[in-house]
Amino acid sequence: MPDVRSLANSELVRTLRYLLRWLPIAALAGVLGGTASAVLLVSLNWATATREAHRSLILLLPVAGLLVGLMYRYPGTAVEAGNNLILDEVHQPQRTIPIRMTPLILIGTFMTHLFGGSAGREGTAIQTGASLADQLAKPFRMSPPERRVLLMAGISAGFASVFGTPLAGAVFGLEVLAIGTVGYDAILPCFTAAFVGDLTTHAWGVQHTLYPMGSVPALKATGLVWAALAGAVFGLVARGFAWLTHGVGALFKQHVAWPPLRPFLGGIVVAAAVFAMGTTRYIGLGIPTIVAAFGPRHSPQDWLLKLLFTAVTLGTGFKGGEVTPLFFIGATLGNALAWVLPLPPPLLAGMGFVAVFAGAANTPIASSLMAIELFGAEAGAYAALACVFSYLFSGHAGIYASQRVGLHKYETPVDEL
Repeated sequence: MPDVRSLANSELVRTLRYLLRWLPIAALAGVLGGTASAVLLVSLNWATATREAHRSLILLLPVAGLLVGLMYRYPGTAVEAGNNLILDEVHQPQRTIPIRMTPLILIGTFMTHLFGGSAGREGTAIQTGASLADQLAKPFRMSPPERRVLLMAGISAGFASVFGTPLAGAVFGLEVLAIGTVGYDAILPCFTAAFVGDLTTHAWGVQHTLYPMGSVPALKATGLVWAALAGAVFGLVARGFAWLTHGVGALFKQHVAWPPLRPFLGGIVVAAAVFAMGTTRYIGLGIPTIVAAFGPRHSPQDWLLKLLFTAVTLGTGFKGGEVTPLFFIGATLGNALAWVLPLPPPLLAGMGFVAVFAGAANTPIASSLMAIELFGAEAGAYAALACVFSYLFSGHAGIYASQRVGLHKYETPVDEL
């Protein structure tokens, strides 16, 4: 019979060794990811202000698309897959992600926003966080399983720091890899990197957007029914966004053989639409419109137009992310649902903000935590229910093609019966 005291001492030693190894590594990954996010956020603020002050820059969007395409066709070929490359490396670690991913995605995202594409920033933050963290693998002599954990920590650092949501960022790195499963093997590195990353971004003087939720009605059975119904709608829209974005990409790959020409043509479509409509409301991050969605009822078509602009921008090969456009789509759709559902527009906007993202990324837990961090616990309860229903109604094909199905959404595994 083993000595209980010796066993306890052995476990304590192993715990201390684990902490001494991973705490500094994860913290360093957080510093790197948080610094990269600070650079990204400052650059995108400048790009947005410059574009709005000089709207003629949008005429150059096709040229910017061609340059981005050339950049990824030649020096960036090895990292062109972006987020999917990172997920593939987490699933099957093979080789260190080239450090050039960081400058390429920062430059590509900056150009997309400066010249008027509709894109986000999460994809960029994930790629910078993971690629910078991965450079630590060789100095610290990491095995493939350890490198997998390191990449997950980098993902968490990037996501947490770019949105100012460390809890959501930590869980996102654990949850995004496979639908229906959450891995705990990287829980300490992911949480450490997420919180350090967020603190680092704030240390650089970068602030995040605040969303005015206002008063939230008390939880009642009828309110929960409306939240579930709204969540189903959010999930169907998330499903449509993923389908259309992937569909645009497949269409252009089928008919345009030379990759750099695809964003050039996409730039023509987006720029022409902007000038035809006479508004820049649906390009860039769209933060002012997202904030406005937390106010009175307004334009019910905003969500659909943003979805179309973003699908063309990202589907044709521009760089950035999907999540902030999903926030836009969800918040404005939630505001539109206030015309037919008896819940306050700000609450529905907040629910849509996180729930469309939950459905498109298949990350209901991270999205629910984001709601609590951004809107408070009262609104978070409604939003969490909406996230669950959005997750169920969004299907299995999300925005990340390399995301695996760990557990089918609608079936109980036979071996658990």
